[in-house]
Amino acid sequence: MLNLNSVMIGTKQPTALVAFYEKVLGKPAEMVDQENGFWGWQVGSTYFSILDHSEMGGNAKDPGRVMFNFETSEVKEEFERIKAFGGAVIREPYEMGGGWVATLADPDGNYFQLVNPM
Repeated sequence: MLNLNSVMIGTKQPTALVAFYEKVLGKPAEMVDQENGFWGWQVGSTYFSILDHSEMGGNAKDPGRVMFNFETSEVKEEFERIKAFGGAVIREPYEMGGGWVATLADPDGNYFQLVNPM
């Protein structure tokens, strides 16, 4: 059985994404290697990171192709908090399968969701 170890987002604007995800996650990056353009956080059992990538320019071309989910029992509250500091609203909170889901986008246009614990 495979274990999802990490999720990495490549970008040409790492400063903007790092600042955004520091707000989303409520803490500064735990690993910083500015020389190699890398910032990372332990989020639950998965490592989440931003990489300064010279070939990633502009907004995500197909932002819904790959989405990652942040689990929270307070989907509506977290949605409002993230929206307030610049998370782009893709879909307001809605009920699905007995829980709540909301979809936002980061400064590069990458979609992510807030979901109730499964």
